Amino acid sequence: MGSGLLLRGAAALCARGLCAAAAGRLCPLLPRPLSTGGSWCLRAALGPPGRGEPPRSVGRGRGAAHSEEEEEDLEELLALGPPPGAQRLLVVHPAVKWGVKKPQLTTAELQVAEAVALINTLHNWTVLDKIILSTKTPDKKFIFGKGNFQILTEKIKGLPHITAVFLNIERLSPLTKKELEDAWGVTVFDRYTVVLHIFRCNARTKEAKLQIALAEIPLLRTNLKNEISHLDQQRGGSRYIMGSGETFMEMQYRLLKEKEFKIRNALEKLRRKRSVLRTQRERPHAGYLPSHLEVIYVDTIGFLSELPHDLIESFSATLEDVAYSDLIVHVRDISHPETVLQKASVLSVLKNLNLPSHLLDSVVEVHNKVDLIERYQSPETNAIAVSALLGYGLEELKEEIERIVLKTTGKRILTIKVNLAGPQLSWLYKEATVQEVDVMPENGTANVKVIISNSALGKCKKLFPQ
Repeated sequence: MGSGLLLRGAAALCARGLCAAAAGRLCPLLPRPLSTGGSWCLRAALGPPGRGEPPRSVGRGRGAAHSEEEEEDLEELLALGPPPGAQRLLVVHPAVKWGVKKPQLTTAELQVAEAVALINTLHNWTVLDKIILSTKTPDKKFIFGKGNFQILTEKIKGLPHITAVFLNIERLSPLTKKELEDAWGVTVFDRYTVVLHIFRCNARTKEAKLQIALAEIPLLRTNLKNEISHLDQQRGGSRYIMGSGETFMEMQYRLLKEKEFKIRNALEKLRRKRSVLRTQRERPHAGYLPSHLEVIYVDTIGFLSELPHDLIESFSATLEDVAYSDLIVHVRDISHPETVLQKASVLSVLKNLNLPSHLLDSVVEVHNKVDLIERYQSPETNAIAVSALLGYGLEELKEEIERIVLKTTGKRILTIKVNLAGPQLSWLYKEATVQEVDVMPENGTANVKVIISNSALGKCKKLFPQ
């Protein structure tokens, strides 16, 4: 099994007691029940929340007209194709039991359960039956050997109410899809089309819809190739369009390429806008560590195994906040039978994001749901065992988060003796995070507990020598 993206991982910890004030920016793609792993990104918050000017509104006139024109172009790009209607499906899992393609760290039964869970997230999609069939040749045209293919065909013919077959493999070739649909008389879906449809049904933001439109381009190219092949068989070859010297296929491919360029351009504009907003956004949901250091908890998308590579590329922008974080907290359901595989999937995706080495090296591993395992002993010495439901281990987790955040951001917690008659206290409030002020009125001084960066501490010593 490969690595892939899904939605939401650590929000349950946040809601169940890690930090009552913590909240995350949730990517609106997939519903929570499918989450197989997840991560938090944490950023140390500097200064008071809400600092920065709000984005300026666009006035009327030429700028406004240009903006309206861009908005119309964007809406055209967001016009997705009509999604499949209600479906009654047979889930088919090709089980490779030997050779290099045999999956590790999982079983065919668990893979089928995940496939069924995918279908169950879709409104009006129903699994009527499921079957596991062994295969030596998953890359061949008919997937299965002659015997098992015949068994499967007879099973499909014996289920008159099914409208589609979900073949639980990453991607079907156009030829294989056509041959199978001709043989079975129903629509055949692979994981690419099913997951893409789930994304489409749950997309809410313009960025999410644009990412889906981008992920649909390879599928549109495949469909176009099939249509052109069918037309060529009917009329004996491609024809030029209106004397332009361009064939119908060439024109369609050109239009698809232009659409892909416009989508990528629109996504880049939204990404730049989000970068600006990231520096301006208010932080009303920030959380606090034991030292009262204010941090922002950002809940990333979670992870799903075997998401096709094209979809990973299309949705990589949703993980952009990870690169800007100070710390990644990887929360695992340690009671899940595939927890080792899920960890591998998450780390694989994170490594593919080209994150700074210090960020990958400092990932905090959290083993959640230890209350479901009797006398749990972690095989990983650096992992923190918690039960979000019972509150077990959460204080230890917050302390570890604080330790790494302070180290990563170059901050220290210390107490500085301040002369209240001078400007030092005001300076500390501006340049550091003041936590406690213990005033000693008899000599006009105060012991001030602060969280301060190494650079600010150096300035403080120069400005206010003891």
